[in-house]
Amino acid sequence: MKKVLVFVTDGFADWEASYVTAEINKPETGYQVKTIAIDKDPKVSMGGLTVLPDFSLQGAPLEFEMLIIPGGTGWREEKNQQAKQLVDYCFEHDIPVAAICDATTFLGIHGYLDQLKHTGNSLPYLKEGAPDYRGEENYIAEQSVSDGCLITANGSGAVEFSRDILRKLGVLEGEELDRWYDIFKNGFIKK
Repeated sequence: MKKVLVFVTDGFADWEASYVTAEINKPETGYQVKTIAIDKDPKVSMGGLTVLPDFSLQGAPLEFEMLIIPGGTGWREEKNQQAKQLVDYCFEHDIPVAAICDATTFLGIHGYLDQLKHTGNSLPYLKEGAPDYRGEENYIAEQSVSDGCLITANGSGAVEFSRDILRKLGVLEGEELDRWYDIFKNGFIKK
């Protein structure tokens, strides 16, 4: 089974990756969702869910298909900046990185957004949270933006974020992906 890693911190926004992890983790996809954190201590989400990470940064697998980074309250904490080493590894090895909400600010802090098309909670929010951010000309005010090996989304774009991830991994495509999106975005399938 191919692994997709979800980076969790204390205070991670549990709903932001819930649509996509449920689809990716289905047995027929060939993918398996695993969690990773700076250490193996339990992490408590914004919704109060306790997650015991499968991997720590020191025990990270070398082979995986994507890194998904939910937002949340922990991305401005200094200790979580250690995640940069895993994101560096992803960019060095062309492993897609998908970040949503304040995880995009984390990417902005470290310069990952300067050269690629991206989005975030808003341009002013991104600039305030990442003072050294230099990617303003690549910012697109959309729910989710995919460019090369980078997918970014604002905090209200979990369904669009999930759609871009499912497309990138080839889990759902074409009309099947359109139907999935219609169900979760609109509550029905368009005829």
